Amino acid sequence: MPTYEFECNKCGHKFNLLESINEHDKHKEKCPKCSARNIKARVSAVNVKTSKKS
Repeated sequence: MPTYEFECNKCGHKFNLLESINEHDKHKEKCPKCSARNIKARVSAVNVKTSKKS
């Protein structure tokens, strides 16, 4: 399951959510600090793990 990073436009709180792609597509996320739904997704790094050493 992917981890998504968000930032609240109301209070500025930055937080991560672990949710399925289906949950993420429903856009029901809210700020855990102030409960506002006015949040924006943040650009984050991707961690990829392979079975072979490169």
